Amino acid sequence: MSVTPGRQRFALVGTGARAEMFVRALVLDHPNTAELVAFADVNQARMDAHNRWLAELDFEPVPTYLASEFASMLEKERVDVVLVTSVDATHDEYVVAALRAGCDVITEKPMTTDVPKCERILRAVAETGRNVSVAFNYRYNPLHEKVREVLAEGAIGEIGSVHFEWLLDVRHGADYFRRWHRDKANSGGLMVHKASHHFDLVNWWLAAKPVQVYAAGRLFFYGDEAGRRHGYARPYDRAHGAPAAADDPFALHLADHPRLRALYLEAEAEDGYHRDQNVFAPGVTIEDDMAVLARYDSGATMTYHLTAYAPWEGYRVMFNGSRGRLELEVVESDFVSPQAAGELKGAALHGVQAAVEEGSARLTLRPFWEQPREVPVAGYTRTGHGGADARMTAVLLGGHSDPMNRAATARDGALALLTGLAANRSFETGHPVSVADLLTL
Repeated sequence: MSVTPGRQRFALVGTGARAEMFVRALVLDHPNTAELVAFADVNQARMDAHNRWLAELDFEPVPTYLASEFASMLEKERVDVVLVTSVDATHDEYVVAALRAGCDVITEKPMTTDVPKCERILRAVAETGRNVSVAFNYRYNPLHEKVREVLAEGAIGEIGSVHFEWLLDVRHGADYFRRWHRDKANSGGLMVHKASHHFDLVNWWLAAKPVQVYAAGRLFFYGDEAGRRHGYARPYDRAHGAPAAADDPFALHLADHPRLRALYLEAEAEDGYHRDQNVFAPGVTIEDDMAVLARYDSGATMTYHLTAYAPWEGYRVMFNGSRGRLELEVVESDFVSPQAAGELKGAALHGVQAAVEEGSARLTLRPFWEQPREVPVAGYTRTGHGGADARMTAVLLGGHSDPMNRAATARDGALALLTGLAANRSFETGHPVSVADLLTL
């Protein structure tokens, strides 16, 4: 393929399942503005798998570097932008190294997992003058864009409160308890890894920042003790090769998924990572049922609940204002079908539902003294996070215009992170947490 002058040179670090979306966007959707020049990872087999898939797309393989060679890769491959899709707790290592090498960075959410790492990233941004963009793709969902537009127009007046409920079904929710996310040291827990998406949306929608958080969370459904209590426990550590997992609806069978087999099962010899752990085995240190009460500098409050073991998947968010109410309800899948129970949603499929499942989306404006009316939304789909993935990569990789300021900065990443970290602190102490006591922005 010929090189187009002016294209930015991208390297990607962390070649797990989420990396494929960025790789395909680089080589298929934005070849005029972006060029993929290298992979880096702790695992050679995973990088080799991505290079095989590039060959299937008629692209040449790119050079691969072990994570220990990251700095030399940046120099040798003359990298302009680094895409970080590694384990959450390692983001700061690559973000800071890339910034100090003169690169810009696009990192998956969450930006990082604790306050010291967040401070380290913010210092590097200030000292280098380089840019960090956080891939909060939910900002680019047409439904969420329309919510921001309606609120900004003043359709419900001044916003007094927000109620936000997010449900992960027993297919998608379970997957966080099979993989590295189950250890809070890796992911920060679902308040950081998953809910940072949602906290960022509220910050963006309200044009506000959190000032105080009170929260309660526990491990109610997954884990060894809950599994025994609810009758779901099975005697195996990981599903592959375990007879007890054969008919377990919570088991992931890696050998049945060619992409996951290549990325994980065939890569285990290098790092010993098991992608298919038993969700009811010991070792889970994150919560699966979480409630949050947050107050913002605008004066608005938010009540938020995340459930990771629901029978259906979707979310409801309601805004109460001085002139009315705005309601968004999204059903991503109305149930988990028996044939899909052992499939994946999220890490590998990112929003693609089985045909047997139904979904819907409705945005309703309820002004005072008027009939409620549905707000039409163009461009929403049931794939790629409502069409958000393609819209996000068009801005971050393709240089498309961004009049709604959807591209999240390092500061935005920090603000979303702080709500989750304050919630985690409140889980531990049982007391409200002032966000300024964690970090002042």
